[in-house]
Amino acid sequence: MADIGAVQERKIVVAIDEGEESIYALTWAIKNVVSQNSSNDTIILLYAKPQRAVYSTLDGPGNLFSSDVIMSMEKYSKEVADCVIEKAKRVCKDLQNVKVETMIESGDAREVICDAVEKIGADLLVMGTHGYGVIKRAFLGSVSTHCAQNVKCPVLIVKKPKSS
Repeated sequence: MADIGAVQERKIVVAIDEGEESIYALTWAIKNVVSQNSSNDTIILLYAKPQRAVYSTLDGPGNLFSSDVIMSMEKYSKEVADCVIEKAKRVCKDLQNVKVETMIESGDAREVICDAVEKIGADLLVMGTHGYGVIKRAFLGSVSTHCAQNVKCPVLIVKKPKSS
């Protein structure tokens, strides 16, 4: 029989990216969802690193892409990922009784987030939203809408208030 007084461990995945919306969602979740009093919560900061475009050795008019250029692009992509994760970890630095883990996966954000949430067995997915209009969302697709429709756990989409 389960101990009724025991606090259940929760795995809360927070999808983060370069935008302020995801940091706002993380901050909001820490204040409103995560319990720091004898908590068994684990926050997993998830960054979906955009997949590197596949480049042939020719860039059009017959110019070769050097391996130096490709290595520079990969290095920059890793630096961006590290910077995003570090910024999110700073938001979490004062948390008491809460484990913070990080995860960086490469690929389309929609697929990366849905796959990670399933693999982790998340209890909750927290995401920010960019608040794109109907037209822009139709062309770009909404990562948060896709995830909300495809993951098995509850999804909390946090909208950053417009600054006046």
